[in-house]
Amino acid sequence: MKLWIGIAMIAWALPVLADNKATPADLPPTPLARQWIDQDPAVREARSALLSAGHTAAMITASPNEWTTRLTAQRRRYDSLSADSSEWHAQLERPIRINGKAGLDRQLGEVELAIAEARVGEAIHEAARSLLDLWIDGLAASQGEKLFAEQQSFAQANLRAVESRKKAGDASGLDVSVAAADLADVERQTSLAASNLAKARAKLRVRFPGAQLPVRPLGDPLPPVEAEAQWLQRVLDAADPLRIAEGRLRKAELTASRASADRVPDPTIGIFTASEAFRKEGIVGVSISIPLGGTYRNERSRQTLQEVEVARAAVERQRRDLESTVAETYADATGNLARWRLAEKGALATGESARLTQRAYSLGEADLQSLLLARRQFLEASRSALEARADALRANYRLLVDAHLIWDLALE
Repeated sequence: MKLWIGIAMIAWALPVLADNKATPADLPPTPLARQWIDQDPAVREARSALLSAGHTAAMITASPNEWTTRLTAQRRRYDSLSADSSEWHAQLERPIRINGKAGLDRQLGEVELAIAEARVGEAIHEAARSLLDLWIDGLAASQGEKLFAEQQSFAQANLRAVESRKKAGDASGLDVSVAAADLADVERQTSLAASNLAKARAKLRVRFPGAQLPVRPLGDPLPPVEAEAQWLQRVLDAADPLRIAEGRLRKAELTASRASADRVPDPTIGIFTASEAFRKEGIVGVSISIPLGGTYRNERSRQTLQEVEVARAAVERQRRDLESTVAETYADATGNLARWRLAEKGALATGESARLTQRAYSLGEADLQSLLLARRQFLEASRSALEARADALRANYRLLVDAHLIWDLALE
């Protein structure tokens, strides 16, 4: 039996694993990512809620109907007799679910459990998105610190060139002061970049204890491997918020069916026995009591039917929100990729221009303002290229996370 269960689980997992994508090299590997995600408080909370939902489902299936015992003792006095009769009455009774209510309660318990499972998946998905964002932010901050360190070296070389020309009598003391001020500004920005990196590492470490950024640059962005329609279908198939909304709709439908069935009240059936008349009379019997349904049950049924419409509208709203999110993310992935390519080309061009201007200044063929302007343009272009790279990677990787294609998210 265990062998067949194992084979069935492997057969179920094979399509999921075959569809899973390799984790990009600049993201944490799957074992580490899952370790950090599973330790997230929201994920632990959702898993605990799932265990609680299992008990809730069992309670709903069992129903609150329980056996009730009644025991009555009395003394009967007879005017014609000098003695009193000690008498007692015992009864055992229990409400009985009729009109298909037991089956509806069982289905309600199953839906409650399915909603809790979807909430676990959504908590894992949100933790994965947070890990992705903090990871990309950290790597971008690390690369930004290196960028400003390079700019600081460039500004120092500019200052040396100005000082060299001053010694040769081709530059004034004012030029040296201006170049020194430019270097000080770059040093300030370098310090700010180091502070941003420290904050990015702290955020990652606090949100996911044990997570450490590697010493590596961000990779080159790639275009989405599939068209927007395919990504939309993948995300909708894996979307836990949609599963939650659909589960709530199913719960509302079952609740409406339960309220409709409850318009026929449940009877309470019992058995009883009694002893009377000096124990000369023994009584055994059965009892049945049926509430008379009225306005309350009718209004409750109408209320649940309206709640079904509310839940149905919520499913449609959730679906449209997901479609909008996928369209926006896909547009970001393609648009940011194009912007990164243009920004990277501009950064290479301005970097070469800055180096040529620095050489020309050393030879006396360019003025100081041209030198400083070239460096600042190089910095701005490099920073734009880094931001575009990070944005393009973030959007592309969000598609993978939202479609549950990495970090074994599809197994949840």
